[in-house]
Amino acid sequence: MNAFTEPVSFDPESAERDMGIALQHFIRIRRDIHAHPELGFREHRTAALVAKLLAQWGYEVSAGIGGTGVVGQLRRGSGRRLGLRADMDALPVQEKTGLTWASSVPGVMHACGHDGHTATLLAAAEAIARAPDFSGTLNLIFQPAEEGAGGAVRMIKDGLFERFPCDAVFAMHNLPGLKTGHFMFRSGPAMASSDDVTIRLLGVGGHGAMPHTTTDVIVAASAIVLALQSVVSRNVDPLETAVVSVGAFHAGQAGNVIPDSATLELSVRALSAEVRALLRKRIIELVETQAASFGVSAQVDWREGYDVLVNDADHTRFAAGVATQLFGSSRVINDGRRLTASEDFAFMLKQVPGCYFFVGNGLAGEPGGCMVHNPGYDFNDQIIGPAARLWTELVSAYLGPPRP
Repeated sequence: MNAFTEPVSFDPESAERDMGIALQHFIRIRRDIHAHPELGFREHRTAALVAKLLAQWGYEVSAGIGGTGVVGQLRRGSGRRLGLRADMDALPVQEKTGLTWASSVPGVMHACGHDGHTATLLAAAEAIARAPDFSGTLNLIFQPAEEGAGGAVRMIKDGLFERFPCDAVFAMHNLPGLKTGHFMFRSGPAMASSDDVTIRLLGVGGHGAMPHTTTDVIVAASAIVLALQSVVSRNVDPLETAVVSVGAFHAGQAGNVIPDSATLELSVRALSAEVRALLRKRIIELVETQAASFGVSAQVDWREGYDVLVNDADHTRFAAGVATQLFGSSRVINDGRRLTASEDFAFMLKQVPGCYFFVGNGLAGEPGGCMVHNPGYDFNDQIIGPAARLWTELVSAYLGPPRP
């Protein structure tokens, strides 16, 4: 029997227990991190806290990986090598929760729950360190700069998987809109690629009373915004998924002046490499031809962001099986919906097979139900226990019992 088929022996009714750890201690840690948020590659305080605790529990700690990344390694005998990842960075958002542990840093808050991800993996790390029930190597990866700055790539380029080889990697994210403490899995493409596009139009400005003497970039940009809506509806297979959103339109400063330039900012997402390439081709073609039809020139700056996140089928079944053994099938979704949000764990999954899955943060209107990236969001402390329990059991199931 291998770890993908071996059953996990566990009493489901004990899944909500505290695993012998002081959960209140980790709730306090979570709230402390929340009150002191740090943007990507600036997670110095958080990284130092993580490194200190891991060292206290007997992990071999390596810091400064990919900037502010931390890896805690625990080796027991021989066997497979497993990586678990949590992200640490916050967002440039002004918090409006009014909580006693709200951000103390103006304009910065943990609006995506990375404080909770870090605290949850720390809770599991402490429990795992006290329970020598596996044989192999565990690598706990605390990653900086997930929120658009590419912390996963930086860690990989800094030799993450050469220094800490893994046979499998897993990551977990909270999900508002999913019942508290429920888990959602999906194999194959699970989260979208994300590209950022800046379109700059250049024309001839002039007096608003004499538009015939200008080449109006506002009219051209408006036509482009409307035309872009046809890319998804008329160029992408209806059975595929794609998103083209214009999030910013900048032009002019006065009502009686036609400006000589305009700028559009786009977010472009897809759930396959083929659709991603098609979107790029059609958007550039459309922008250039539309601009030319209005007598203005166009410059397209296409910046590739995160890749499509693809979960390995075997590892997804394995993780979902562990969750089902722990919590029962009623709390586990095996074929969850695909999301058009993006995640740079996709780059780790391109290096090592594994799975990225979700734990419910609460339904709308309930504690934890506020959507991420919102100034009213907060991580639901009720899920630290079950999520940490899943991490500990996944480690035990994947690395197996000690070998004689």
